[in-house]
Amino acid sequence: MPVKTSKAFLTVLGVPEKPQITGFTSPVMEGERMQLTCKTSGSKPAADIRWFKNDKEVKDVKYVKEEDATRKTFTVSSTLDFLADRSDDGAVVSCRVDHESLNSTPQIAMQVLEIHYTPLVKIISSNSWPEEGQSIILTCESKGKPVPEPVLWTKDGGELPDPERMVVNGRVLSISFLNKTDNGTYRCEAKNPIGRNSTEYVLIVHDVFNTLLPTTVIPSLTTATVTTNVALTASTTTSATATSIRDPNALAGQTGPDHALIGGIVAVVVFVTLCSIILLGRYLARHKGTYLTNEAKGAEDAPDADTAIINAEGSQVNAEEKKEYFI
Repeated sequence: MPVKTSKAFLTVLGVPEKPQITGFTSPVMEGERMQLTCKTSGSKPAADIRWFKNDKEVKDVKYVKEEDATRKTFTVSSTLDFLADRSDDGAVVSCRVDHESLNSTPQIAMQVLEIHYTPLVKIISSNSWPEEGQSIILTCESKGKPVPEPVLWTKDGGELPDPERMVVNGRVLSISFLNKTDNGTYRCEAKNPIGRNSTEYVLIVHDVFNTLLPTTVIPSLTTATVTTNVALTASTTTSATATSIRDPNALAGQTGPDHALIGGIVAVVVFVTLCSIILLGRYLARHKGTYLTNEAKGAEDAPDADTAIINAEGSQVNAEEKKEYFI
């Protein structure tokens, strides 16, 4: 006495059942819509459901909470809605239930997705700059589910024209001893029960790169020869053949004037001009000579000047015609 009382409030936690995922059918075709539902019952208070795809949480989901018939526990469901894509093939979708009664150990349900899709085709070349005489290997990579059947190789819409040089081994096309006739469009086609797909590769065979350096030949220059009664020596000057060598480190396609070559040509022209002037001068100097006419005949043996004049005058009488001669 006096009587003392005390009150306590008891909360009984309802442990959620293990979740289940429904709505999955296998396999799923690419582009189809998928609706997966995760559901758990018996939780009090209502449990929380979260979705994950390959450990990455998905936020855009629908959440529904309902009371059970006893009105003491809850049934919770969540729906994940998305379009199936080939990137989802093999992905792990998980539904995780969090509740305070689970002592930080959530309950998880998982489902592995299986997506079927048409093949994805890609051609890989072993030679980025094929030249005549070389070989090339074209590899057709195809990925699909189910696994694609052996690929089909064609050229320009028809069969391969030269089976001896164009050998197909599985997904690999090998072409040996390339030439210009191999130019064209090569198609690789792969198919599976879902569909078929193809890709193309345009082959251009280039000319063999010529590594020989070009040479430049200068035409020979010869001076003119002057011929007179006096013996002269002809002067002949012949220029050598000049070879232009490119710098191997220079960029291909860049050309410029060779100053050394131009200077050599100018020197040869100047030298030839000077030689011609010298020879012409010598010719003109030696051309001035003495000469005798018929008027002087008979005066060589005269003992004195008077006799020479008389003999010269006599010879003039008998002369029929006067002529001049160059010696």
